[in-house]
Amino acid sequence: MKLTLTLCEIRDWRDGDEDALVKHASNRRIWLNLRDVFPHPYTLEDARRFLEMTASQSPRTYFCIARDGEAIGSIGFSLHTDVERHNSEIGYWLGEQYWGWGIMTEALRAVTEYAVKTHNLNRVYALPFEWNDASFRVLEKAGYVLEGRLRCSAVKDGEVLDQLLYAYTVEGCRGRKHTSFKE
Repeated sequence: MKLTLTLCEIRDWRDGDEDALVKHASNRRIWLNLRDVFPHPYTLEDARRFLEMTASQSPRTYFCIARDGEAIGSIGFSLHTDVERHNSEIGYWLGEQYWGWGIMTEALRAVTEYAVKTHNLNRVYALPFEWNDASFRVLEKAGYVLEGRLRCSAVKDGEVLDQLLYAYTVEGCRGRKHTSFKE
């Protein structure tokens, strides 16, 4: 997959992205806003494992955010099954030196559209931690709407905290019939 945008490019992860991945991902301020599966410090071995995992995905749903050919962040979504099979959770991070440039808003809009169209989704959602005001702004600029607060729903860095539920929903999805799956 490759999307060429104004401020960045969204593409598949590839061999050679390891050093840039470590350079940008090994940052406590990034780690504080991600799930614990994201390691800190982020090592070259972590980068190799991640790139192996993304290369084996089918379908691929984790992508590189690149600028001038360099990997500077990541964005991906998790497809659901059963009654939530037309939903997906999205997550992302960006190297700190690129914060405030509008890159993540552009990337989130593009990948949300890609996910919806490619996987016949009705809904894409995110669960940022209560302290992540920058992520709230990115989500809102990308067309996501705050739907609620999940109280005491996460533990990060030893602290119990809330997550906010933001969602992008496809217009007219209520009552829509899906024929792509056996119901």
